[in-house]
Amino acid sequence: MGHRLSRIVTRTGDAGTTGLGDGTRVAKDAARIEAIGAVDELNSTIGVLLAEPLPEDVAALLTDVQHDLFDLGGELSIPGHAAVTDAHVVRLEQAVERHNATLAPLREFILPGGTRSAAAAHVARTVCRRAERTLVRLAAGEAVSESARRYLNRLSDLLFVVARVLNRAGGRSDVLWQKDRARSD
Repeated sequence: MGHRLSRIVTRTGDAGTTGLGDGTRVAKDAARIEAIGAVDELNSTIGVLLAEPLPEDVAALLTDVQHDLFDLGGELSIPGHAAVTDAHVVRLEQAVERHNATLAPLREFILPGGTRSAAAAHVARTVCRRAERTLVRLAAGEAVSESARRYLNRLSDLLFVVARVLNRAGGRSDVLWQKDRARSD
């Protein structure tokens, strides 16, 4: 790779445009740039989650996800390029099934919370949903790989399950939504 990133301040974006991986310049508020930024934000949010004490298997899984998201950002920066494949989606599905099989069945909706790490996983899940929405918005006007869209959908499912796993690992129960609870006035 050499010294590709040795110059950080370039001033090339001062006029409100940024360069894509294929060399074209687009407005910084373009749908493609919004999607790249949302995926980057998601990756950073998972980085915050990884800063928490986590079971080793969860940390390894989330580290793999970070690499996938970096690849997805690269895919988005080069229109027509595909980096995230159906195999990535299958890997997430298998992880969801594997981790969910160890959890008690849900009979109620759960609220984001419990342990700090579980709450961070829920934040990552909501950021993932937003990234998915930006990808769908981009796909309305430009080509976006089906695998990339499915990947983000499955990742939000995985983050939900991971939050439950982290609550259990931390000795906490899921925070159950109470439909008819008495409200304090």
